[in-house]
Amino acid sequence: MEQVRLDKWLWAARFYKTRSIAREMIDGGKVHYNGQRSKPSKIVEIGAMLKLRQGSDEKEVEILAISDKRNGAAQAQSLYQETTASISKREQIAAARKANALSMPNPERRPNKKERRDLIRFKYQE
Repeated sequence: MEQVRLDKWLWAARFYKTRSIAREMIDGGKVHYNGQRSKPSKIVEIGAMLKLRQGSDEKEVEILAISDKRNGAAQAQSLYQETTASISKREQIAAARKANALSMPNPERRPNKKERRDLIRFKYQE
């Protein structure tokens, strides 16, 4: 059976663009292997659970296959399976984020010089 490091597997599964980024995320505590922080040199096993944080998204995946080669996206997705609880949680967070964005719309344009001065004057008015 082939032995693959955690950082190399994350790169091969296309979670991160480079191995060095995968290594930084593992060292930074963004990746948990079977519920615990681990080192980039950890040997991955089939059936292990990974918890990944990518930006504001958090995924929980199960390792289905091991590979040390970075192939196409379809082959990379066959290396793991995201849990149904993780999918539903991400969808709920995305819906809440979208609802929050609708309640706080962005202005149509930037304020001009006079409006910026008025805003500054209002903000620092005593």
